[in-house]
Amino acid sequence: MAASDWRLEGEWLKNCSCAFGCPCDFNAPPTQGYCRGLIGMRIAKGHFEGTKLDGLCFAITVDFPGPLHEGNGTIQPIIDERATPEQRQALFEIFSGKHSAEGTLFQIVSLIVTKIHDPVFVPFEFSFDKDGRVAKLVARGVLETSVEPIKNPVTGAPHRIQVVMPEGFEHRAAEIASANIHSTGAIAFDTTGTHSSLATVVQTPEGVAA
Repeated sequence: MAASDWRLEGEWLKNCSCAFGCPCDFNAPPTQGYCRGLIGMRIAKGHFEGTKLDGLCFAITVDFPGPLHEGNGTIQPIIDERATPEQRQALFEIFSGKHSAEGTLFQIVSLIVTKIHDPVFVPFEFSFDKDGRVAKLVARGVLETSVEPIKNPVTGAPHRIQVVMPEGFEHRAAEIASANIHSTGAIAFDTTGTHSSLATVVQTPEGVAA
């Protein structure tokens, strides 16, 4: 068990270049053979040891040449410019995976990522309606992604589907939606009408608590 005391509670999105229903969640290969995407979070309540993280946002863009479990991934952290130096370091400590038990999200990421681009610190806009399957994350000058419901191809009506993962290391349950991504940072790419997962999560050193 990891020794450090940390916790992140808040709104979570995972948008990527794959078709709806992220193949990674089903231990299947990426739709196009590679994965480019992002995770993003607005921390409602959080801390690392004595450093509070309430109200901060972050995103991490990712690029994997094949299935994530095969590794060789590249990432870039994008951090809310409002974070103090202590808060920035606290987030980097959490992201490092050094303070997480084996088999938890950030520990797994630490094993499959081989290159980390320099972080950037920018203003964030973040809106999130999980039940409505609508969200938007803007990291000014680096990343913009929007989420809307999947549409029925015949009627155009919103289509609702959930993924439930009782032993998931990212979340326990997520609403599945449609994402557009425009990334201009170190990992630059664009998608239209690709996968999105929206969830509320509690991440701890021992993994997902809720």
